[in-house]
Amino acid sequence: MKTSKIISGCACCPMKRRNFLAKSGAATAGTLGLLAVPSWLRAADAAGKIRIRVVYSLHAEKQDRPDWPNKGFDFRPVMERINGELTKSCPGFEFLPMLATGEADAKKILEADTAAGGIDGYLVYQMNCWNRVVQTLATSGKPVLYADFQYAGSGGFLVYTAAFLRNKVGNVGFVASSDIKDLIAAVQCFETVKKSGIPSDFSTATTAVRTKATKQAGDLACKEDALKCLSSADCVKQLKQSKILAVRGQQSGPAGEILGIAIVHVPFAELNDAWKAADKDESRAVADQWQKTATAVVDVSRETLEASAAMYLAEKAVMKKHGAQGITVNCLGGFYGGHIHAYPCLGFHQLNNEALVGGCECDVRSAATMLIGTTLTQGRPGYISDPVMDTAKRQIIYAHCVAANKAFGPQGAANPFQILTHSEDRQGASVRSVLPLGYMTTTLEFEQNRKEILFHRGKAVDNDPDDRACRTKLCAEPVGDFEKLFTEWDQWGWHRVTFYGDLKEPIYALADAIGWKVREEA
Repeated sequence: MKTSKIISGCACCPMKRRNFLAKSGAATAGTLGLLAVPSWLRAADAAGKIRIRVVYSLHAEKQDRPDWPNKGFDFRPVMERINGELTKSCPGFEFLPMLATGEADAKKILEADTAAGGIDGYLVYQMNCWNRVVQTLATSGKPVLYADFQYAGSGGFLVYTAAFLRNKVGNVGFVASSDIKDLIAAVQCFETVKKSGIPSDFSTATTAVRTKATKQAGDLACKEDALKCLSSADCVKQLKQSKILAVRGQQSGPAGEILGIAIVHVPFAELNDAWKAADKDESRAVADQWQKTATAVVDVSRETLEASAAMYLAEKAVMKKHGAQGITVNCLGGFYGGHIHAYPCLGFHQLNNEALVGGCECDVRSAATMLIGTTLTQGRPGYISDPVMDTAKRQIIYAHCVAANKAFGPQGAANPFQILTHSEDRQGASVRSVLPLGYMTTTLEFEQNRKEILFHRGKAVDNDPDDRACRTKLCAEPVGDFEKLFTEWDQWGWHRVTFYGDLKEPIYALADAIGWKVREEA
């Protein structure tokens, strides 16, 4: 993602987490072959039709690695359904489907299409997060429709779309909808642009149909919430006495600060040694408590549950040793590299319930954002997530495999939660928290280098149980301009941190006190 200004955090950089196993992956056999389509489609008379190359950007037809949507996911029925819907709904078009794993495949497709001629445009479906295909096809000069297969390619889709918008790439339009009718409406824009002969009109045309189809804003009135925040001065004072541990490799020692919060590197070995030293009886007691309070434990063994409990105790022990209030771990890198032997997800869940910080993926910026928000709200946990956008529902969906189940702080009411495997690889133990609905939420990122606070609000309206992607999926209807929410991902990366409560006034007051700027992304 060299076109993106990515800070820290593995979900914000494809080679640090979700795609790090794919770094040396080559194109799968048959990658550039025509996808299987019905015989009636192959035999159709294509004379005079608008010819669209449909390119599915993914690792493999059946996913062979941990990534969104999950290892083992079979894309073939999905692609066949899309191909069939396109052909039935767009009789004036001929669709030519192919697969591409990345830039090399995209170049081969473009070269072949350029040599043969006759292609009127491209539909690029982002099926996995970070495969770089659309960028190459955008250089064709032909209209390109970029589509998100939600809970699968959404990270790359949001980051790459924001870059197209920032650079005003007029021949690229996009669709981010759970309703196939919205895709069909966007495809019809190829016909409009072919008649005008101006590919740079494509973005304008697709924006018009997308905004027309986007669900209208609903009732954003929220349930009463007795939020009490610290003063800005007291918050800053407390942050300057705080510390976050970053566990991402074998290094140790000071690593800078964010708004006065000291960041300290701790090696994997220190956390793993604390895990091995965790008291067995205490680990069993923690596991018992989780098992008792969870509404379900699915595909997670008792052994895994106790290992996760020992990791929670290890996290607390290392934090206590260093006098820290938060810890963030390069979880999958540590686990797959054999540096740690239990996922930290349930431990993070428990820490966040206790008004401490357990941050995913060694995303230091988001962990600091969690600590700032928890301090400001006097105990409310931050929920770090990989968001997904859906115009059909006018929702932003905050998805991750870790979330607290005490959204209003340690003394607040607990909501139901389930213990499931980590979604991407179906291993370990993680959390699906069924978070409270009807309340206003505030989503943030604090960026030290730019001295900016990214900000939007949304009413919590649903929890999506979809099996794809991360386990917890809090759905919110944003306050403000939904279209604007597509614009900042290339500058800020994918992660966001969500808190329960309307924090607009406290955040602006804090920004004024520290001399930072609030950037409202909606």
